[in-house]
Amino acid sequence: MIRQRRAQVWIESVLYTLIGITMIGLVLAFAMPKINESKDRLRVEQAISSLNVLDDKLTTAARATGNIRTVEFGLKEGELFFDGPADEVRLVLPELSGVFSEPGTEIEIGRVRLLTEEGQKTNTVTLRIPYLYDVQVDGEDAVGKFTGSSVPYVFALENLGPA
Repeated sequence: MIRQRRAQVWIESVLYTLIGITMIGLVLAFAMPKINESKDRLRVEQAISSLNVLDDKLTTAARATGNIRTVEFGLKEGELFFDGPADEVRLVLPELSGVFSEPGTEIEIGRVRLLTEEGQKTNTVTLRIPYLYDVQVDGEDAVGKFTGSSVPYVFALENLGPA
């Protein structure tokens, strides 16, 4: 009789543990995609904010010949391009789970233009700011590429005057 009760207690304990683990798994299966989407949305919003700070410094430097401004730019993920031939600054954020605009349609958020490109499993968001003046990298009409880093980049932005 006592052995039967002990066995029953063990079986109940194992059953309740399995039911609890199953419930936790179900909750996580529904919650994780929403959590990841929220994280990605935050990444895009922070990237837009960082680009606005960079744009402010570039615009300030462009006001007068000889102006030099420095800006710290934290880039943990993605790629930042100073595109001389296109005269724009572009930030590409790959492998995002959410859709932030209608795929293939560019939208404007202030001066930042946002384009979502849909992939098979993940999406890529491209943020860009076009300029009317000549953007150069190290004095040349080239493309400067900067990848994610744990240490912030420090950029010196200088107005060299009319070309």
